[in-house]
This record gives sequence, C-alpha cells and structure tokens, in this order.
Amino acid sequence: MMLHPATVHFAMVLPVVASVFGLIYLVSKNEIFGKITSGAIFFAALAMGAVWYTGSQAGPLIYDYLSEAGQHTLIDHKNLGLYLAIAMGIIFVVKAIGCKTGKFAIEAVAIIALFGATATTFYQGKMGGELVYNHGTPFKSFMIMDSLVEANAAAEEEEEDEAKVEVYQDAIDDINMLSEEIDEMYGNKAPVTEEE
Repeated sequence: MMLHPATVHFAMVLPVVASVFGLIYLVSKNEIFGKITSGAIFFAALAMGAVWYTGSQAGPLIYDYLSEAGQHTLIDHKNLGLYLAIAMGIIFVVKAIGCKTGKFAIEAVAIIALFGATATTFYQGKMGGELVYNHGTPFKSFMIMDSLVEANAAAEEEEEDEAKVEVYQDAIDDINMLSEEIDEMYGNKAPVTEEE
C-alpha cells in the first residue's frame, strides 16, 4: 500500500499553519507566537521529509503507468519535493538560530522564506494532482488503452477468428491483473465478482 497519498496532506497543511503563526509573530512580535512558529516549522520540515520519502517509494510503482509527459512530471515532482524538504529544514535552522540569539531580523528572514516555501508547496500539490488526474488519467486507463491497442495489433496479424478471440481474452486477463495490482498498490480491495 502506498503511504504517499495519506501523508501528503500534512506537508500541505503544516506550512500553512506555520505561515499563519509566522505572520502573527511578524505583526505582534509576541515571543510565544515566535516559539509556536518555530515548532510548526519543525513539524512541517519533518512532514516534508516524510512525504518526499514516501513519494520516492511510490514513484517507481506508478512510473510505468504514466504517459511519457506524466513520467517527466513525476521526475520534476520528486525533485521539487526534495528541494522543499531541504528548504524547510534550512528555514527551521535559521528560525531556531534567530530565536536562540534573540535576533528578530533573522527570524523574519526565515518566516519570509517560509512564505515562499508554502507557496511552492501549493504548486507542488497542483503538480501531484496533475499526475493523478491528467497524466495518469488515472493510471489504470492509460494501461488499459495500451493493452487494447497491443491486442488490436496482434489480432490483425491472426487469420482465424478463434485466434483473434484468444488475443483479446489475453488482453482482458492482463487488464484484470493490472487492475488488481493497482488496487493492491492503493490498498483497495479488488471488486468481488459474482463467481466469488
């Protein structure tokens, strides 16, 4: 089962939470909001790292199910995820240094960088959505179409009707197997047929 879809929401929400508290801190300069912001950035950095890791595990599983454009988008999505995880870690370190030294200007730089990272996180989420809904269409559809096109080409080479039917039956078996693999990957149960 892929953990990436389940964990990605944390990487989207936590930077927003940190940004809200960061904005309050910039306006109020109240130390408690500074500490809350630091904690939220810390957890956002952890979430970014975890989501990048789960995405790195999920990526190879879905790569072959994507169109060529989707495969390029997946690579860009993975790379941006790594940059965001690193950036969020650096932002936390800078914010912690500013907090420990009592230098508001350093903390302000970290919070402004946090705003940029948060905006980039939304772009990253958009890219992930495109992978699923545009390039994957979803993943099953691309592979089903690919299987049917191959079956059609193979059937045209056969002369006897029985052989043509067998080619299409093999394609249906491949599609059913693919469907089960995708369901297993996402932790879904395969639909129960009347025979079962």
